[in-house]
Amino acid sequence: MLKIKVENMLSSRGNTIPNQFIIKTDLGSYFQSYETVIALEDSDKGITILDINALNYSRTTSKYLYQFLGMKKDEILLKIREGKIILKDLNTK
Repeated sequence: MLKIKVENMLSSRGNTIPNQFIIKTDLGSYFQSYETVIALEDSDKGITILDINALNYSRTTSKYLYQFLGMKKDEILLKIREGKIILKDLNTK
């Protein structure tokens, strides 16, 4: 059975941030903003997948995406160009 744990993200002051979630599973960790999956860090394959629209979401979602990945936007763009971060539609059923 797949284990799933959902946590709200925390601000720099340690406060719970509503609508910004980290979902941890046996397969990896997801960052979800409201009802949209923004990113997946796949622990089995050692890859990071971003939703194709991840860099076009709101300022708040971007802030917590950078926190989730531990990177700034420039670093993310470089890793996309290098093929180390994959863009994919994570929200189509």
